[in-house]
Amino acid sequence: MAISSSQLELLSQQLNHAHRNAVAAELAARGLSEVGHPVLLTILKYYDSQEPNGGCSAQRELAERLHISPAAVAGSLKSLEKGGYICRTPRMGDARRNQVGLTEKGRRAAEGCQEVFVAVSQRMLAGFTQEEREQLLSFRRRMLQNLRGCDGAQAPAKEEL
Repeated sequence: MAISSSQLELLSQQLNHAHRNAVAAELAARGLSEVGHPVLLTILKYYDSQEPNGGCSAQRELAERLHISPAAVAGSLKSLEKGGYICRTPRMGDARRNQVGLTEKGRRAAEGCQEVFVAVSQRMLAGFTQEEREQLLSFRRRMLQNLRGCDGAQAPAKEEL
């Protein structure tokens, strides 16, 4: 039986929607529903642990990692700062750039967000063998590569997290 592209598109949309709902429900169950930007917090946590002074200084770099506009990142950072999850301080040597770092509240929330992503992934992949997981990962990477190379509008990020 041939599978139509509309069936694949519908399934992709349903999976995306179900995943977002599962993440939102898990965030709510852990008291993290107000975070609103769990992926951004998780990426900032990565920078926090990798950078010598902690944090990240380039909103453009965050935008590239998230594959969204710098304006969208700026709005998200403003919301996270207002919620007390991040702080911005002028970068030493270049006052035009801000160092974006997690507050203690932000670190705790980022830990919780990571736990949510792990829990949802485990639930989503329940019953899959290791071989099936590796195959799924390979297929999804190839699909992503196809889409990014297709129209040239979006270059791959320097490094995928």
